[in-house]
Amino acid sequence: MITRFAPSPTGPLHLGHACSAILAHDMAKAAGGAFLLRIEDIDQARARPEWEALIYEDLRWLDLSWDEPVMRQSDRMAAYGVALDRLWRMDLLYPCDCTRRDIAQALTAPQEGVEPAIGPDGPVYPGTCRPATGSAPGHAPPVDRALRLDMARALQSDRAAPPFSFTETGAGPEGQTGLVAFTANDLIENVGDVVLARRDMGTSYHLSVVVDDAAQGITHVTRGRDLFETTQIHVLLQRLLGLPTPVYHHHRLIRDDDGRRLAKRDDARAIRTYREDGYTPRDIRRMIGL
Repeated sequence: MITRFAPSPTGPLHLGHACSAILAHDMAKAAGGAFLLRIEDIDQARARPEWEALIYEDLRWLDLSWDEPVMRQSDRMAAYGVALDRLWRMDLLYPCDCTRRDIAQALTAPQEGVEPAIGPDGPVYPGTCRPATGSAPGHAPPVDRALRLDMARALQSDRAAPPFSFTETGAGPEGQTGLVAFTANDLIENVGDVVLARRDMGTSYHLSVVVDDAAQGITHVTRGRDLFETTQIHVLLQRLLGLPTPVYHHHRLIRDDDGRRLAKRDDARAIRTYREDGYTPRDIRRMIGL
């Protein structure tokens, strides 16, 4: 078993991060496997060296150890470029210039009685920039524009033949566990043409996490239940790129006293704050039910 913890250095780790890290660590160690660390710093506008340093400090304080070397996504842009180029030459990507405002305006007048679908990344893209006949990729994908996956064309690929499923050892928002199946229609209606490369990044969470999990040989992915719906995107990308699909374990979300999901801006729940207040790693495990 090979698990991983993959935080972004854009703020302090909180109790939710501790839950993911400890679960992944303990699962790997119990199975005699490896626990890996990956720094997901593709958002260079928000990533900070001091936050990355604090990640290592917090994890060591939690008595967690990992196999070296640590993977940093900012060092792997070439690998993401190879994956994008492959999907582009399969005629599955298209450039998109829509802003969030453009998308919102396109969705303000839905069909009568039909509300816009909300997918893992927000409102399902209405297809404004989608070409009618494919993009005829006779050149490299553009680097100064966002690139979206043409979901309908992707599902016509021989690599994406149904059925679609993944193994869940935790539970989804509605208790989904075991073999979780989804359909092509689910991907069309509830996911849509997701962005695989942002204009200011050259990649995206969805693309980079799939490429990196395969590169690190991850067999079991442990993460919060809020990412359960994104798994169908990742399974599809794994199919298209010929990559293995790990086992997934989505855990319950750690919430504040008002029932809200913790965010990095919630410094009151930051691991650093608990350390400074004299808590112990055992206290943290007790607080998150581990």
